[in-house]
Amino acid sequence: MHGVEDLGPNLSTATFLGPAPVALFQCVLRPGQFQRRRPFLECVPKGNGEPTRCLLYAPASGLCNPSGWLSALAGSRRVSVACCSHRRPPVEAAVEGLIKIRGDRCWRELTCMDYHYETQPVPNPLAYYMHWSPWWFHQFETLCNHFIELVVPFFVFMGRRMCIIHGILQILFQVVLIISGNLSFLNWLTIVPSIACFDDTCLGFLFSSKEGCVKDQVLKIQAKQAAGQRLPLRYGCYIRKVVNVSFGLLIAYLSIPVVLNLLNSRQVMNTSFNPLRIVNTYGAFGSITKERTEIIFQGTSSLDPNDPMVVWEEYEFKCKPGDLKRRPCLITPYHYRLDWLMWFAAFQTYEQNEWVIHLAGKLLASEEAALSLIAFNPFEGKAPPRWIRGEHFKYKFSQPGGKHASQGKWWIRKRIGPYFPPVNLQGLKKFYEARDWPYPKQN
Repeated sequence: MHGVEDLGPNLSTATFLGPAPVALFQCVLRPGQFQRRRPFLECVPKGNGEPTRCLLYAPASGLCNPSGWLSALAGSRRVSVACCSHRRPPVEAAVEGLIKIRGDRCWRELTCMDYHYETQPVPNPLAYYMHWSPWWFHQFETLCNHFIELVVPFFVFMGRRMCIIHGILQILFQVVLIISGNLSFLNWLTIVPSIACFDDTCLGFLFSSKEGCVKDQVLKIQAKQAAGQRLPLRYGCYIRKVVNVSFGLLIAYLSIPVVLNLLNSRQVMNTSFNPLRIVNTYGAFGSITKERTEIIFQGTSSLDPNDPMVVWEEYEFKCKPGDLKRRPCLITPYHYRLDWLMWFAAFQTYEQNEWVIHLAGKLLASEEAALSLIAFNPFEGKAPPRWIRGEHFKYKFSQPGGKHASQGKWWIRKRIGPYFPPVNLQGLKKFYEARDWPYPKQN
């Protein structure tokens, strides 16, 4: 939890809002654009096995940092957007496609979509209905995914018309992903470089033709060139060419280990090969979880947590499943990182995710920063809980029109067992000290 209150707002703004406007409008390069990448470099692993330094990191963040660097450079009038982004969509899609086809058997057996909507990190309301689609529709979805990620990327090298088709298909594919799941800013971010597949002729209708406007000036320049009139090249044009070539060579050099990893049968995903993470590998859902498990935080004011009569009250997170009657949320393009990390932790153990116990300690102290990440605190307006425990449940979507759905339940659940035992603030003191964590001050 350390650093959440400091980095959170900057991180959300930088990751989603940062790359898009810069890449689209070619703003003048400013130091602030590089400064916005600093929270990522403080938060993400360095690519050499070093663990993450704060709760905010998620594997999906690996896509944001290179996009931010490229857009910051593309924002300069001396660097071409096409140089930075035109080749990103095909490489990015091919990497994901190969990770999937080489990964879980269900991608090859065309059955992954039977599970994906229910087990994805944070389902949305449409995912509930998509999950119950017929088996043949799920197989069709999987085939479309393979076509988009393994075949369509090569369209970009097959001339103008096929490049435009590539851009249209990639954008439509991302729109489908946006409406069928809360995959945060990732799909929106992937749409941005796909815009580079459309040339001036395709996008000209978006600009005004009034006298003196950019489109009018470009048309006049093109008319002079068509008439054989050579325009004088300014000194800055040569500088721009040198910068473009230099930047292209840099990206090519940094991409060598990425390409070698792509060709390797033991392809690794979500890995960086340089400290600044300008070029790295990104891949999502190489393996699909077949069952959804959730960690439910419960607190009590009882003196004895082992008393069979003790009453445990549940905390509710902002988006992840908890209350069976709560409708799945719709948050894209926003990213509730804590909810995502709870999804990862649920199919591991608390020993592998010590930050879960860290969070429990902060909830025991009723720290304001931690409670701001929670949708419902059962002890609001009361004394903080004496004990908190984590319970492990298996969650499934209720059958539309079935018994549970008629009771207003979107989910049904079955207890697996304890995720972590009851803990109190005093008992966690040595745990915090051993890890050099600041001990929570009770509010």
